[in-house]
Amino acid sequence: MTVIGSRHQGADVTSGDGSGGGRGGGAGPATEDFLTHRNLLFTVAYEMLGSAADAEDVLQETWMRWAGVDLAEVRDRRAYLVRITTRQALTRLRTLGRRKESYVGSWLPEPLLTSPDVAEDVELADSVSMAMMLVMETLAPTERAVFVLREVFDVGYDEIAEAVGRSPSAVRQIAHRARAHVAARRPRGALSPQRTRHVLDAFRRAVETGDLQGLLDVLAPDVVLLGDGGGIKQAVLRPVVGADKVARLLQGGLRKVPAALTLRPALVNGGPALVLHLDGELDSVLAVRVDDGLVTGLYAVRNPEKLSHMEREIPLRR
Repeated sequence: MTVIGSRHQGADVTSGDGSGGGRGGGAGPATEDFLTHRNLLFTVAYEMLGSAADAEDVLQETWMRWAGVDLAEVRDRRAYLVRITTRQALTRLRTLGRRKESYVGSWLPEPLLTSPDVAEDVELADSVSMAMMLVMETLAPTERAVFVLREVFDVGYDEIAEAVGRSPSAVRQIAHRARAHVAARRPRGALSPQRTRHVLDAFRRAVETGDLQGLLDVLAPDVVLLGDGGGIKQAVLRPVVGADKVARLLQGGLRKVPAALTLRPALVNGGPALVLHLDGELDSVLAVRVDDGLVTGLYAVRNPEKLSHMEREIPLRR
């Protein structure tokens, strides 16, 4: 069945914290179904796009189309909603690709403040981590959609074929190719949460005190630092590689900060991170990748346009 577009307005059911508010007051079945699966749909869109703002726009577009569908003809409403979301995200993903070509410096995913239950779902946390999101950036749009739907959400090949407009056999081939591509580039296995916290605490203390040796002790020899200022805030324009270069950059950079600086640990994209405030104002988010007891990746997002989802926890679901 062809999805019917609609300019249906009414209440904005695409917004909210996922708590189910607004379900009363005579909400129709279309609204009920959308709210039930909203967090799942947001997660699908975010994993495909790496942008919470664009994922929210995709949810708005999904709702407008869903509001015009004849529900009597829909056998599996969850699958149908995922299909609409995937199609809208694919369209936007191609637009984002052109936008990123002119982006100033490194482009990093928009960080999300996430709840502990996301970190407890190891597969979900891995799939939304900064490191994995950057790996998925190297996939073509259709490959990324197939990989996300199959590997993260365990959607069947027939359903994926409906969503991306390919045959099931073609989707199987795309999935195999995308899986091999990601496997060759995916981050190494992570530590237990307790050991990760220990490493993060040691790293934070070294940063706060400007302890160069302390930084060298906790950074992997091949650690990579990426910065995203979006041309708005100062950030490294190219990857900084190597423990000595990264340690000296962190030590020297923080010495030059004229304001009162505070660092607090947080769960960002399901993993460890430090949130940096200057004079009480949110300045940047530093997501930390820990492997084999050492920090292997640092992802510093300073672009203020990407920090709007750090005020409250964002519910992600599979």
